[in-house]
Amino acid sequence: MKILCGVAAVFAAQMATASERPLARPDFDAQVVQAALVVGPAPSHLAVVRSKRPVVREAAPATAPRVELAASNSEFSGWIKSFRPRALSKGISGATYDRAFQGVRYDADVIKRDRNQSEFTKTLWDYLDTAASDARIANGKKAVAKHRATLDRIEAKYGVDKEVVAAIWGLESAYGTFTGSKDLIGSLATLAYDARRTEFFEQQLIAALQILRAGDVAPRNMTGSWAGAMGHTQFIPTSYLEYAVDFTGDGKRDIWGSDPTDALASTANYLAKFGWVKGQPWGVEVRVPSGFDYAMAKRDVLKSPAQWGALGFTDIKGNAIPNHGKASILLPAGAKGAAFMIFKNFEVIERYNTADAYVIGVGHLSDRIKGKPAIQSPWPRGDRALKFAERKEMQRLLTAKGFDTKKIDGRIGPLTIEAVRGFQRSVGLVPDGYASLDILKRLR
Repeated sequence: MKILCGVAAVFAAQMATASERPLARPDFDAQVVQAALVVGPAPSHLAVVRSKRPVVREAAPATAPRVELAASNSEFSGWIKSFRPRALSKGISGATYDRAFQGVRYDADVIKRDRNQSEFTKTLWDYLDTAASDARIANGKKAVAKHRATLDRIEAKYGVDKEVVAAIWGLESAYGTFTGSKDLIGSLATLAYDARRTEFFEQQLIAALQILRAGDVAPRNMTGSWAGAMGHTQFIPTSYLEYAVDFTGDGKRDIWGSDPTDALASTANYLAKFGWVKGQPWGVEVRVPSGFDYAMAKRDVLKSPAQWGALGFTDIKGNAIPNHGKASILLPAGAKGAAFMIFKNFEVIERYNTADAYVIGVGHLSDRIKGKPAIQSPWPRGDRALKFAERKEMQRLLTAKGFDTKKIDGRIGPLTIEAVRGFQRSVGLVPDGYASLDILKRLR
């Protein structure tokens, strides 16, 4: 199982800031990005998209929400007491536990956000418009200039490009301007008490208590997103315990304070630990040669840039691509959009967040901060993202026609992409695996 960081919770807020996590990220679906191609082993974070149709109902008594919340708080207090022995069995002292939960109450807003995080769908290009907006690029350049000495030292120690670290910082918290203000113990306890993902959030809650036990932060200063991601680069507690570092040497791994040094170094350490290759790009925008067999655009089809070059691939300017190591071809919008030759560092960024859109966002933003040009190829901007019900319908129709997707779960992953390719071949279309509205209409 991949250990992820925290890009999802702050992500919804980031989107609002023109720009928003390391988190074992259950919540990137806070702002679902329907990238056309999810090529890695990464699961797609596409949950139920609820109907927006109005529902006629009786008006509830004005006191109903208060009664419901009061009942929740009463039961929640009982849950806190029942969870205490489990925490103490993990080495948390009673004093630490009681101090951590002092004043903590059930947070209905956290549950509301958790339930509604999949209401929105965005195409990859809409996401990139925000992820690498002019404002975020300009702010990224300013942030690198302001913290250059620190970032240079971090890059020298961990071998991770300073601009990549800055790009993650930019996507996760808009360069520290939105790190989240939720009381982390309260958020995690509320989510652990809720039945939807109890095991995961109980694990995060124990980890958060272990952080408090270590003395790195005071309980009420441990703030973050509603989903439990913390600090400038939005680590979840388990990722913090394993990868956060004290780069300032003050005896604390402080990812919350006004000084972002420990957070930036922790992010670089995280990427380095997962195999960052110094000097290797995340990916390169490429020209797809005519006659290309689109079935080769898979993560498990790896070739050297020279081998891809022999098939006709060049960079966007028509030049040969240097030998950065084995690479695969990524077509996030099928044959109608930009194409990328992606390297191992793509996979490393993916450990931070498994969504292709996020990885491309980090990579492209880092390139723009370095002064490189925008993505040159057009996107199919006339297309819209498929809704959850439409994705499930597509899977049902594909399976019924003999192109088995194995699951009807609304997630456009490798199996569904292969099924789409099979259908495309059967009707004489380019087999790029792009799960578009046009394909759904043809299936219908």
